[in-house]
Amino acid sequence: MTDVLDIAIIGGGPAGLAAALYGARGRATTVVFESSMPGGQIITTDWIENYPGMPEGLNGSRIGELMHAHAEKFGAQFRTFAKVESIRAQDGGFVLTCDDGEEYRARTTILATGAIPVRLGIPGEAEYTGRGVSWCATCDGALFRGKEVAVLGGGDAAVEEALFLTRFAERVHLIHRRDELRAAKCIQERCFANDKVEMHWSRLPVEIIGHEGRVTGVRLQSTKDEAEEVLPVQGVFEFIGVHPVSELVSGLADLAPGGWVKVDGSCMTSAPGLFAAGDVTDTPLKQVVTAAGQGATAAFEAMRFVDTGVCTL
Repeated sequence: MTDVLDIAIIGGGPAGLAAALYGARGRATTVVFESSMPGGQIITTDWIENYPGMPEGLNGSRIGELMHAHAEKFGAQFRTFAKVESIRAQDGGFVLTCDDGEEYRARTTILATGAIPVRLGIPGEAEYTGRGVSWCATCDGALFRGKEVAVLGGGDAAVEEALFLTRFAERVHLIHRRDELRAAKCIQERCFANDKVEMHWSRLPVEIIGHEGRVTGVRLQSTKDEAEEVLPVQGVFEFIGVHPVSELVSGLADLAPGGWVKVDGSCMTSAPGLFAAGDVTDTPLKQVVTAAGQGATAAFEAMRFVDTGVCTL
């Protein structure tokens, strides 16, 4: 078991990297545990153009690299490809166990594991992720100005995102496997009143088609034995659900319906010394800028918590 850390951060996306920067810059012993490469889901995003100070936009992978380098410059340490398999409370702090059996003791812990969009698993989906396939209209909608896009889903999120996309796209094709939407009636009314939205009822996407590295269409199968069709679109937005990666703190901290981690204004969970930041939390807006803001808050409050001397590790 290693020396006691001031702050252990689980997850190397924008929330975790911002927390690492603020923690290390505050001279707290800060270690980030990331099961893959630093950057989180932004490294799968081709272009981000709504982050303050970057009016021309920047490749998502590059933003992840810059955030990682910034945190490392101030002394944050990284355990890449180190998956934390369990967390237990001990002596006012926490013990983290990684998949290699190594244990780490920490006075505070920040959970920044994010949320994973539920994926269809159809051909072309993985190949064109970040090249026309997206799970965030707010992030990527402006990239499809004047183009035609497909939105997959029929709940509140799908319909609201379809309406958001009408600000940019020439036409939005809303594809749903049933013959009626599950979204709230007031949202449906706005959808049906929008001339830019075209409904495709009782259809299942079975393949995403592309050419020269970009999406060119989606193959649709009927649920009512009608003919298969290929819908020409330049973008496909999937909104069939999102899964917060909160299993590590299940039973340790209070979770909201759906598995989101409940946090207060200081980003602390119901477990003293355990903080959460970014898309894993129950806050409504899931963006790079809000994740980074929560990460900074969590690190600042974690340092204040360490100063209280509650942890006896």
